Amino acid sequence: MVAGSAVVLASLGVWTAATAAAVGSSAPHAAVSPSIEQRARTVDGFVIEHLPGGIGKPSDFEYEWEDVIFHSRVWETGPDPDGAFKVDLTAKTLRGEKLTDLEALKTFLVEYEEKDAATWELRPVKIGPYDGLAAADEVFYFVSPGLAAEVSLDRDRFTEDDLISTAIGFHPEA
Repeated sequence: MVAGSAVVLASLGVWTAATAAAVGSSAPHAAVSPSIEQRARTVDGFVIEHLPGGIGKPSDFEYEWEDVIFHSRVWETGPDPDGAFKVDLTAKTLRGEKLTDLEALKTFLVEYEEKDAATWELRPVKIGPYDGLAAADEVFYFVSPGLAAEVSLDRDRFTEDDLISTAIGFHPEA
């Protein structure tokens, strides 16, 4: 199991001494080319530095809504006995001219996620250097005019610390 986990981590571009020891190597498996490895640990120019343990397989999506372009990576586990999959974690970027500040991002997400602005319980958070807002299972943050990010996860399986740590580790590449 440890070696299998190490291979998954290596395929995602996450390589530590523990994963190296588990597979008896000091470097990522040679079959994982740098370009594949680079793509596995980035989404739309954002690096993924932290993921909670126990998440499923990733899939990437690109879509647009109301002139905002989304790039997302979704990790799912499954299938369960009924053949269904469950979303564990989603990390996404949002790009669009209407995303001018945190308040504009919130306004956009209220409409996109069909939230009631009066009852959506959000609290201010700092995600690295970025101002953001967090709810129970998601955090979104304003990066720069036209660019924002959002991370959400299954709070039945993961903690708020997992949410915030993952969001802090999801940021533009330097």
